Amino acid sequence: MCKNQRFVLLSLMLIIVTSLVVTGCQALQSPSKPKLRILSSSENKALIPLINKFTDTQGFDVEFVFKGSVDSMSELSSHYSEYDAVWLANSQWISMGDTNKRVKDQKSVMTSPVVWGIRKSVAEKLGFVSHDVTVQQLAEAVQQKKLQFAMTSASQSNSGASAYIGFLYAMLDNPSTLTIQDLQKPELAVKMKSLLSGVNRSSGSSEWLKDLFLKADFDAMVNYEAVLIETNKSLIAANKEPLYLIYPTNGLTVADYSLGYINNGKAETEEWFKSLQGYLLSAGTQKEILSLGRRTGFGGIVAGANKAVFNPDWGIDMSKTLSPIPFPEPEVIREALNRYQTLFKKPSYTVFCIDYSGSMSTNGGERGVKEAMGLLLNQEKAKQVLLQSSAEDTIIVMPFNSDIIDKWSAVGPGQFPALLDKIQKLGASGGTNIYDPSIAALNLISKVDTDKYVVSVVLMTDGMSSGRINDFQQAYTTLGKDIPVFSITFGDADEKQLRAISNLTHADVFPSGGDLTGAFKKVRGYN
Repeated sequence: MCKNQRFVLLSLMLIIVTSLVVTGCQALQSPSKPKLRILSSSENKALIPLINKFTDTQGFDVEFVFKGSVDSMSELSSHYSEYDAVWLANSQWISMGDTNKRVKDQKSVMTSPVVWGIRKSVAEKLGFVSHDVTVQQLAEAVQQKKLQFAMTSASQSNSGASAYIGFLYAMLDNPSTLTIQDLQKPELAVKMKSLLSGVNRSSGSSEWLKDLFLKADFDAMVNYEAVLIETNKSLIAANKEPLYLIYPTNGLTVADYSLGYINNGKAETEEWFKSLQGYLLSAGTQKEILSLGRRTGFGGIVAGANKAVFNPDWGIDMSKTLSPIPFPEPEVIREALNRYQTLFKKPSYTVFCIDYSGSMSTNGGERGVKEAMGLLLNQEKAKQVLLQSSAEDTIIVMPFNSDIIDKWSAVGPGQFPALLDKIQKLGASGGTNIYDPSIAALNLISKVDTDKYVVSVVLMTDGMSSGRINDFQQAYTTLGKDIPVFSITFGDADEKQLRAISNLTHADVFPSGGDLTGAFKKVRGYN
């Protein structure tokens, strides 16, 4: 064997030995701990460090799956076996979703009222500072064009749904219980449409709404007290004006953050659950939860609360008993949410820019887009997931490849079948340019009355685009209007290009991850 051959052989032996050593080291590492899987509201993210501190000393970890309230209700009903516990902002959603009667040992870990946060200078002009304020007074400020507000979708998120149920009670002069007959009163529709006309941004998540508020320039937001406290901390750190919290004297709702075990017959996970729940309810942890802006006292009263957190200058009075409204029966809630979608909420004006490039026909994108649009435009299907439209909702579809192919429009469900037929018949071909249709959509929406509509663009694409982001930036900046451009991705979409668009327009990107319908439901919660 020559010298070079010996060298090669020794090198190969060294590689093999090294590989075995490395593999052995990996095998010696302790396997990852088993997980307690919890279906959860997004606001519980703030408690993750607290929970990690606990699980570091335990033989298990906690895995959170964050979903909106309506999705969580559906998930609990149809996929309960995929979770070990459920921890939602309102126990009502657990009751409505637990159709298989699997949830037990429910206990409230903390509470947080759903309130209004208004920039203090605006609240002072409205005469709301240091005074009791009713929902009717807030509605009057909206009607007089003195107040607009951001709020999560009542059909997607608990904070929006809770606020909305509170509005209904207040506008009906606080009946002892809300009935379906109450919801059908013509005068209620007039009052609710007037109040909800003040919504200038919607979202499917309370946390996302907070992040948006910190990036953009809005005067008010309806959200949990705890989230508004977090918002104010960030505003103060950025030398910006804080929000003044308004607790309506009528129509106040409170999130109870109930944590319950899902009984799937696994004794070990039940023991893990009990230890976690016990830890969260222990006196020491309750103090730490209080320091995060969550209430832990009976009736919302907390003695000795840190005024740096529950700041009286922000309108927070921890000595005042909270008197929330009672939630109605499940069938009344469902009807109320249906009426929110089809009658009460501010109409939406949405431009869908749909990628029909050639690659769409080979990666499942074309089929997925057509199925997703079918979910929205077929009102029987849409009603099943609270995505149905009102008579005033306007949908524009702009199919594109390397060029804009066409532009189709529909106003209200009566025109949706013809629109869906055009979407289904068009075939995919050509290249991809996301910028031209996005710019065209901006120009189209810039002429829309935003006092009448919640506006947005939804870009659905699978590929890397030609064209330049600079052209889009210039067009958006020149218009000077708040028009969010959301994106749904699939296939080989370049998320960097889409993130650049969403960051500029204060929107978001929703990867389909093989579930285009799920991503589509998420983006519809934002318009």
